[in-house]
Order: sequence, then structure tokens, then C-alpha cells
Amino acid sequence: MNDGREEIRLVVGLGNPGSEYDGTRHNVGFMVIDRLLAAFPAGRFEEKHVAESRVFTGNFRGRSLILQKPLTFMNLSGNAVAPLARKLGIAPEAILVISDDLDLPLGRLRLRAGGADGGHNGLKSIIAELGSASFKRLRVGIGRPKPGETVDYVLSKFEGGDAETFEAVLAASADAVRAVLTGGMSRAMNKFNAWAPPEKSETNQ
Repeated sequence: MNDGREEIRLVVGLGNPGSEYDGTRHNVGFMVIDRLLAAFPAGRFEEKHVAESRVFTGNFRGRSLILQKPLTFMNLSGNAVAPLARKLGIAPEAILVISDDLDLPLGRLRLRAGGADGGHNGLKSIIAELGSASFKRLRVGIGRPKPGETVDYVLSKFEGGDAETFEAVLAASADAVRAVLTGGMSRAMNKFNAWAPPEKSETNQ
């Protein structure tokens, strides 16, 4: 498998549209896309509404790059990702999807080159609509709540010390995406799959 920096053409951040979902755990993908865009000079990426999505088209290190925030709601993410990929002629292997992950603790990241959906409905939808599970993933840990509290948990915001940790996680997640784009998956996996946030200060524990 080619692991060169030209591999990824489309970066997708998963989330739910609407102000009531801003900043919630389930919207990690949207927030990472926002971090990536904020790091670029104004005007570097042009926004359009295409394929039921906010789509940002620009250049990264001399090559075309597309960032996507599906507006279909999480469970129907594939209805946005697959049509855009087909319209632009982008193979599944050239897509990187960013999502939250209940099975990873807050403060951990996991880059993978493919695999199953792991019970994530957004990934499940994308696999079904693309007809392939070979797209790349960045899974951002949000931790798992008590049994029976999952829906309320993923639609809530980080608070207190968790909010401080999550700020570091967002920055590292954006760095991980840039690492994939510049050095390929293998190098990025070696660095960020072992990443952990800095220790909290005693005053915030």
C-alpha cells in the first residue's frame, strides 16, 4: 500500500449539524476540521455546500485537499461522503475520517488504515454507502459512560478537567491529520497512537 504524502485527498470530520450540538462529544470530527481550517491563512480554503455537506476546497503543501463536514446527521454520514467521493473520483483509500470513539479513554488517539465500524453509526453508514471499509480513520477517545447513559453522554460537552484535557486532544488530533498528510499513515501511527495528554496541573485536579 502506498503510504506517500499524496495518498489522502479527502478529510472528513463527523458530527451532527445544528448549534445545539456544538462542542458535544459526538462532534469531535467537526471540531478537528475547524482546528485545521483555523491554522490556515484566511482564504486558503473555499467553502461550498455540496453533497449535503459543508465542503472546504484548498491546497496543502502544493496539492489539492478537500475537508468535509457532513450535514446529514451522524447516522447518515455515508449519504454525504460517498456521493462527494464519487463526484470527485476519490477512492476510499484516499479518504481519512475523523470520529469520536467510546472505547478509547479521553486523551487517547488511534489512527487506523481500515477495519470494522467498531459500533460507530457514522462509520457504519460510510462503509455501507462506499461499499468499502478501506478508508483511513482517526478515532478520538471520549471515554465510555455508565451503561444506559450513552446517548446523553455523547451529546453532552466536556466539563472541568475533562475540558482542559480535550483542548490538548483537539490540538493533537489536528497535528495527527497533518502528520498523515505530510508523512503518511505509518509514521503518523507510530507517533500519535502512543500519544497521551500532558499531566494536569495540581490546581486543576
